Amino acid sequence: MHNENSSKRKKTPWPTKKAMAQIYEQNLWGANGDLFYSGDGSHKEAIITPYIKKVSEFLDSFEKPITVCDLGCGDFNIGKQLVAKTSRYIAVDIVPKLIDYNKTQFSQANVKFECLDIAKDRLPTADCVLIRQVLQHLSNAEVHEVVKKIKQYKYVILTEHIPNGDFVPNIDIISGQGIRIKKKSGLDLMKPPFDLKAAKLTELISLDLEGSRGCIKTVLYQMF
Repeated sequence: MHNENSSKRKKTPWPTKKAMAQIYEQNLWGANGDLFYSGDGSHKEAIITPYIKKVSEFLDSFEKPITVCDLGCGDFNIGKQLVAKTSRYIAVDIVPKLIDYNKTQFSQANVKFECLDIAKDRLPTADCVLIRQVLQHLSNAEVHEVVKKIKQYKYVILTEHIPNGDFVPNIDIISGQGIRIKKKSGLDLMKPPFDLKAAKLTELISLDLEGSRGCIKTVLYQMF
């Protein structure tokens, strides 16, 4: 006789906003004494220094500073180092308390913080969008919604943690703390089911992590 209690229960996804808020409340990405901490990927010098250098060079290449929208700004440790390169910097995150905190800590004339669910809400207008290790935490359904929206931007700078070498892209996950690397997968927006099209693709950084933990790759998409 089939016992329903012994059958494997399907994991029920939390709403993404609650999952992300819990990460900060319980310091699931670590802590360094600050009220909010977005993890080593936003603080470790070996990871963030090359990123800031390359993105700064891109932003400096324009005769006049451009506007930037940072989707998933986190604790703003990286964003605060790019603001001076822009005419306007719009920093977006899904966690209300995090955005409120950032407003008190990083208030500047050309910086605006907005609390948005990037999969559900309308995104701010800008010349360039930064999405740094954000989509890797989202389900394919949510990634698909974001991909539809980023076509509005002229430039997309996307950073993802992916496996080294060949891998099966875009294996689905439940949105939250984890990423596809646990399934030996990673996001490739130009492959199914996303099929993003771009006029030009430039790899800015590919940073191998210690202990065969994959690499963090940053790509610049120039959109049609």
